[in-house]
Amino acid sequence: MAQTFDICIRGDGIVGRTLALLLARQNLQVGLVAQPGNTKPDVRAYALNSASRDILSSLRCWPDPLHATPVMDMQVWGDEGASVHFESPTPDGLTWIVDVPVLETQLGDALRYQHNIALLEAPQAAQLTVICEGRNSLTREALQVEVEALPYQQTAVATRIRSNKPHGQKAMQWFAHKNHGLEILALLPLGGRQGDAYGVVWSLPQTRAQEVLAQGSAQFVSALQEASQEVAGSFQLTSECASWPLQLTHVKQWTGTFAEGGTWVLAGDAAHSIHPLAGLGLNLGIADAVELAQILQSRQERDYWRAVDDRFFLRRYERARKAGILPTWAVCDGLQRLFDHPHTSVQALRNWGMNSFDALTPLKQWAMQQAMR
Repeated sequence: MAQTFDICIRGDGIVGRTLALLLARQNLQVGLVAQPGNTKPDVRAYALNSASRDILSSLRCWPDPLHATPVMDMQVWGDEGASVHFESPTPDGLTWIVDVPVLETQLGDALRYQHNIALLEAPQAAQLTVICEGRNSLTREALQVEVEALPYQQTAVATRIRSNKPHGQKAMQWFAHKNHGLEILALLPLGGRQGDAYGVVWSLPQTRAQEVLAQGSAQFVSALQEASQEVAGSFQLTSECASWPLQLTHVKQWTGTFAEGGTWVLAGDAAHSIHPLAGLGLNLGIADAVELAQILQSRQERDYWRAVDDRFFLRRYERARKAGILPTWAVCDGLQRLFDHPHTSVQALRNWGMNSFDALTPLKQWAMQQAMR
């Protein structure tokens, strides 16, 4: 007899696995569909805030200290010497840089201990299907969901490096407008409190990214040293490079019905994506999973007579996440546009703004508190 599911989750990335574990707490029968594996090593590292840490810790999936490095300081440089320095007001840190493959492994281990989560190779019928297939979702494409996209004409290049000196739990970022366009480089500390490794996310104009990716290791490291103004020591490349095009996207329709019956809803990068300059993308996806799980939990507590695919709940989820994501979209897009503007007067204004912001301690503390949530 075929197994029946309350919810089928398409996509077993971090958002899909987190959602499956949250729903399993509610004794729902969950099917989790695996995506085709990537044969290349995963070099990604993400900055996770305290809300994401709390959720993953509650699921007993927060990585060990070597693979979740707390950031105690962050330095951001602009043009012509402008800079902003952030220092953690607590011993916990501003944020945590998490090794993505380790986090995925821990979530995968947790899934195997849940009797009401079935790992599937193909989608199966369910009352509700949650689509978490990422920014290139095939299911979303098949459903012809309209996606509003704003291409940035930039490519993100990610890799791993090791320095000849410890990182001191300091994250660093450079905004530089050059002849070929805007470059944004972020060095994210890895390897724990005493580590000397960094995750690199380098956002480059498309033609410049092609040039960098075509270089040999020595040339790539030399370009990286120059872009980082050699403040983080001497680098050694320790992994291959990954790359992907950058754009701001969001769907117009978060939920609907399949032609053959059954309801679907989108979450994570299948529903929205932002520029990586603030390192908030995965936090938004985890927040999607938490919001949907909480709304379905409220069904059991107050509206138990409604089904899990009731549009009443799914519209609540859509409204809540649209409102939650909008401020982050606005900030990330605004920063990208501000630093991408080539006019010298705008350059002078943003440099003045960075230095003024750095001097306004109360405002800076408020901004840090908002980002740490």
